[in-house]
Amino acid sequence: MLGRMMRLCAGRECCRSEIRRKLSGLPAADVQDILDTLCREGYLDDARYARAFAHDKSALQGWGSLKIRLALQQKQIDADVIATALESIDLPAADARMEQLLRAKWKALAREEDPARKEARFFRYALGRGYGYEEIKRIYDYLRRD
Repeated sequence: MLGRMMRLCAGRECCRSEIRRKLSGLPAADVQDILDTLCREGYLDDARYARAFAHDKSALQGWGSLKIRLALQQKQIDADVIATALESIDLPAADARMEQLLRAKWKALAREEDPARKEARFFRYALGRGYGYEEIKRIYDYLRRD
């Protein structure tokens, strides 16, 4: 089982909770031994995983920091590790990605005649992507003026 987990971790970044879930049928002592070995030999590192996860979700999928934080918390990553991972995100690139996504949504809502409904749909979409209210409001005000 250790060899299988080593191959898995060598192929992609994993976190402790993912490996623990995959080993759920084994005795707790065996699971802990495998986790310790994977960490000691560099196959498993929650900090490295969190940085990669934050970068990928921000750059490739356009997630905001709130959604990334929640996803990492669900994976039982330590709060300090999450904070460090979020600090490693390229903020100018993330802001540009957010603006690009929100501009596209605004354009998609162009046919919406009811301004209140348009605003609600815009904010619901942006909040669902994990962006903060202040960030959304700034872009909304800018787009509304155009």
